[in-house]
Amino acid sequence: MEEAGVSLGPTEQTVLLNSGTRMPLLGMGTFRLQGAELVFQCVEAALAHGYRSFDTAAVYGNEAAIGQALGALLPLHGLARSDVFLTTKLGPRDQGKAEAEAACLRSLEQLACGYLDLYLIHWPGTQGKPQGDKGNRERRWESWRALEQMHHAGHLRAIGVSNYTLGHLQELLAHCRVPPAVLQVEFHPELPQRELWDFCQQHGIHLQAYASLGCGQLLERAEVGRVAERQGRTPAQVLLRWALRQGVGVIPKSVSPTRLAENAQLWGWDLSLEDMTELGAMDCSRHYCWDPSGVT
Repeated sequence: MEEAGVSLGPTEQTVLLNSGTRMPLLGMGTFRLQGAELVFQCVEAALAHGYRSFDTAAVYGNEAAIGQALGALLPLHGLARSDVFLTTKLGPRDQGKAEAEAACLRSLEQLACGYLDLYLIHWPGTQGKPQGDKGNRERRWESWRALEQMHHAGHLRAIGVSNYTLGHLQELLAHCRVPPAVLQVEFHPELPQRELWDFCQQHGIHLQAYASLGCGQLLERAEVGRVAERQGRTPAQVLLRWALRQGVGVIPKSVSPTRLAENAQLWGWDLSLEDMTELGAMDCSRHYCWDPSGVT
């Protein structure tokens, strides 16, 4: 039987999740991608350049547009639903067992995809409640119970979490019947999340990065530029390969077909030990997005 995990080699393009589902290491992120026409254009370019994984969320407000685009474009590319990996996420306003189940069904309807390859709890807290609210723990646990039931019913091939801290993960693993297959967090050279990475490695949880480019800020860093020059690659490619080199999946987003193509050119080459050391020295625990450490 194939063992869950990932090869760190320069050609491996998928990871076997602990659910038995195989997931592409490269996906297209869709945060802030709005408008049916733009979504269609980006999905079309992504499919043309080999992307087979798409990441969205209820709060992005683009699930219906992505579902419509995939429904129209997959046949044109000779692809079936089973050829793509589709991820969406539970909105923070929908924490709780009944709320999470209803939200999941809404996402399935919006995406018109039959089933979801991966469904994540987007945030450990609840929208409209303080981060320190004592009910956060119980609500996200109830949400997880709903995801487990939807997983057993066949609606969700794999389930996981996003923006969970080490403490949130430990709490979940202590009580869950189905362990999370994926943890999606902000992850880049200035925020390498070493403790979380180690924990996920030890417990068979795949770590997936968002904000790999530091919301664009890291593209201008001198260290990244030096590595890019040595490798003959773009700064974005270096930052994405840095994550893949550690077995961490990436979901870069762009509305530019040229950038989508560049971001997909991550295979068949690798960073050297010198490159990894130079990028590793950038660690300063800097968040460019959301910091969940205050959520009880």
